[in-house]
Amino acid sequence: MNSAPSIDLSAILSVIPENPGVYMYLDESDAIIYVGKAKNLKKRVSSYFNKTQDNPKTRIMVRKIRNIRYLVVESEEDAFLLENNLIKEHKPRYNIMLKDDKTYPWIVIKNEPFPRIFLTRRKLNDKSHYYGPYTAVMNVRYLLRLITSIYPIRICKYNLTKENIEKGKFHVCLQYHIKKCMGPCAGWQSEEAYDESVRLIEEILKGNSKEVSKLLYQQMMDLASEMRFEEAGILKERYEILENYSAKSIVASPAMNNVDVFSFDENEQSAYINYLHIANGAIIRGYTIEYKKRLDESKESILAIGIVELRSRFGSQAKEVIVPFLPDMALNNVEWLVPQRGEKKKLLELSEKNVRQYKIDQLKQAEKLNPEQRSTRILKTLQDDLHLKELPVHIECFDNSNIQGTNPVSSCVVFQKAKPAKKDYRHFNIKTVVGPDDFSSMYETVSRRYKRLSEEEQSLPQLIVIDGGKGQLHAATDALKDLGLYGQIPVIGIAKRLEEIYFPNDSVPLYLDKNSESLKLIQQLRDEAHRFGITFHRNKRSKQQVGSELDTIKGIGPVMKEKLLKKYKSVKRIKEAPEAEIIELIGQSKAKILFTAGTKRKG
Repeated sequence: MNSAPSIDLSAILSVIPENPGVYMYLDESDAIIYVGKAKNLKKRVSSYFNKTQDNPKTRIMVRKIRNIRYLVVESEEDAFLLENNLIKEHKPRYNIMLKDDKTYPWIVIKNEPFPRIFLTRRKLNDKSHYYGPYTAVMNVRYLLRLITSIYPIRICKYNLTKENIEKGKFHVCLQYHIKKCMGPCAGWQSEEAYDESVRLIEEILKGNSKEVSKLLYQQMMDLASEMRFEEAGILKERYEILENYSAKSIVASPAMNNVDVFSFDENEQSAYINYLHIANGAIIRGYTIEYKKRLDESKESILAIGIVELRSRFGSQAKEVIVPFLPDMALNNVEWLVPQRGEKKKLLELSEKNVRQYKIDQLKQAEKLNPEQRSTRILKTLQDDLHLKELPVHIECFDNSNIQGTNPVSSCVVFQKAKPAKKDYRHFNIKTVVGPDDFSSMYETVSRRYKRLSEEEQSLPQLIVIDGGKGQLHAATDALKDLGLYGQIPVIGIAKRLEEIYFPNDSVPLYLDKNSESLKLIQQLRDEAHRFGITFHRNKRSKQQVGSELDTIKGIGPVMKEKLLKKYKSVKRIKEAPEAEIIELIGQSKAKILFTAGTKRKG
């Protein structure tokens, strides 16, 4: 595409009117890169050029503007609608973009004689009636089962014109015999009766199930008064099905009718808007959309765009709209309500629950496609919570283990990208400390670990976690100071009692939310270090206890010791084994030495 001729932007800015409208920014190739709306076009457009933009993306966009176009409209509401249409049409690079590539299911009532009613993912311009879209196909199938259990509807694809039926082209199928269809193909149900069933089904789909319930009940009572009890029993079953459905659907007072509810949530990349429509106290529509952010759009303006999009999509004319905060727009004949208590507050909370769940589900789906994305997100959260300069990709955690002061050992576990790197785990036998001294043991372990890493020029972690409170943390920081590494590696301690996080030289601990992913990662590190250390400690203690008694017996060498332990597993079992069995295993002379030493009791 050829570049557009150079245009004097200041000349355009000088003549832009102060009316409501929509403006478009174009780049050097005459492509629309941004569409915006304004109550006052002149003020809004001029603001991009009269001040320095805080957002880097906005500054880049302004540098690329080579032309400005605008359209004047009658009202702010018209500006919103026009902006929405232009964004969807041109998909400008710097506008928030609706991420709505799913094909959601609809319920369609086909425009044909004896209309079929079924699930579809394609909304055609064929004069059929479409209801939806629905966010879950399971809900659609449940609704279809419900309405067809009340009003039997054909599923065949026959062309049921009056002429074809009169010619006897069709015969009833199994659906008729199991009472799922009344046989219109064979002329056994009139078109008027069938269309009346379809009309009532449409009322259910619109959320007017109470009206249908009243009609069913009246018809049931009329049949009963005429002694037509079998027919009345059929209607009773249908009435009860619909009443049960209505009872489950009610979320507010049935007097609450034709109300829209919107809620909002966001993260750095996206904004999410949930929409519920309430009719006769029941939710008849629920939908959530996601917008990909491009510039520094305010939540008020994004909510406004979402409201216009969703009300337009579903043809809502509700005059009462419940919102979490006031959107950046005014709509004719619409009252905004930010509820503080009562039923309307509960409806808003229900919508907010849905929008949060949608955000979580989208995040989980993205993380399944890219597992590293989840690890990075968790580490970024940890970095923010602990105020770290670097992303803690490499984390090491230390724990001491000793039981009643014996066999003191320490363990070091290593996590890379929030996952255990087990090949890098290390055990330490405490060499310089006598007795149970956790602080000195921690000092020795940390000193040995990072002295070796420094000498071997291996990479150091971005975070050290110490299992223990202020005392263990102080010992670890002393070790880092003596190595000249203090200040280079962030170090924290986690105390078991209240899971508080301690920092060096700070007596006030940090308490992370018990459900936070940061705390869960730190706990996982601590628990893994404890498991790894206690396993090593037990193995060491067991070997020492098993070996000590046999190793002191002169004449029982490594071969005999291995043979005995291989068969009996422990000294206790050797002592309990029959004498003859011991003699058979290691011979008379060696057995005599064993018995004499007292390891095996005679008799």
